[in-house]
Amino acid sequence: MRNKFTVEHRLPFQHRIQSVLSSVLGIRGYGWLLGFVFPVWAGLTTIAQPEVILLNVSFDPTREMYREINAEFAKVWKTQHGQDIVIRQSHGGSGKQTRSVMDGLPADVVTLALGHDIDVLAIHGKRLATNWQSRLPHRSSPFTSTIVFLVRPGNPKSIKDWDDLVRPDVAVITPNPKTSGGARWNYLAAYGYALEKHGRNEGKAREFISRLYRNVPVLDAGARGATTTFLKRGLGDVLITWESEAMLALKESGTESCAIVIPSMSILAEPPVSVVDKVVKRRGTEMAARAYLEFLYSETAQEIGAQHHFRPTSETVRQRYADRFPQLRLFPLEEYFGHWMEASAKHFGEDGVFDRMYFLGR
Repeated sequence: MRNKFTVEHRLPFQHRIQSVLSSVLGIRGYGWLLGFVFPVWAGLTTIAQPEVILLNVSFDPTREMYREINAEFAKVWKTQHGQDIVIRQSHGGSGKQTRSVMDGLPADVVTLALGHDIDVLAIHGKRLATNWQSRLPHRSSPFTSTIVFLVRPGNPKSIKDWDDLVRPDVAVITPNPKTSGGARWNYLAAYGYALEKHGRNEGKAREFISRLYRNVPVLDAGARGATTTFLKRGLGDVLITWESEAMLALKESGTESCAIVIPSMSILAEPPVSVVDKVVKRRGTEMAARAYLEFLYSETAQEIGAQHHFRPTSETVRQRYADRFPQLRLFPLEEYFGHWMEASAKHFGEDGVFDRMYFLGR
């Protein structure tokens, strides 16, 4: 909504003032007054537009990255539009965040952990167009990531690959796939490994998953909560987590607290983004919201993402930061699980594979 003191109002108001003064003071009696009134009024008409406020509803490990990106985007928006913009952040398990938006949290944009969550908002919540994934490059995923392990200093349990996570002497920390998008990537990375090892044998893959979750003492709601459980509470021998979260933990806690282990293969995680059409149209923030998401593909934002250990989709930035990202086999979701809606219904729906394997292992 425009400020009431806008240029569009200047001439009509000026004409009304002239008419009133003309009738009161006479045609030659008000020039001096207009010389005083109009410069003052001109100053009022150029008052800056009120600031724009956007809400970015995101998943757990992106707090620090978006804090920096938001500050850079605000500078660009101010330069281009002469207007302040504030991007507020909300973080939590991706599934939980999706439910909050479904329940009315007014997100202008969502930057969630997996495509299924945005599909839910589009198909079931009618919050945005179902073709959302085709509206931005790289299937609306400006950054990618993968799943790795965080272990105790010196790796006392000699954990090297997924097989070590099903040993009876290893306690595994991973969040709950019912509430955390990162936890679903963790689960599917492990499941994909088992399928590849056993020639796509579903029975053996399910047995592998059952043994793995038998080693999980607690299921936190989100990735950041699981990191806290591992580092602060001291539970578990290994944390399955986002690559970015593992790198951040190592940076903040140091090698005396943890170490990173890269498995032989993992999943290509593609956390997507979208404007929430229903909200931005109601709030009048569509232009700003779209510009914000497009900015995520800029070299500035891609650099920030790489610095926070999210893999950039920009080839130029990726090459500059190649030494930060270990090379390993990354399989796409579709290779073993099909589209997100299909994978979610099969594995994470009510009485899905996860429910049966988790409770079977208890």
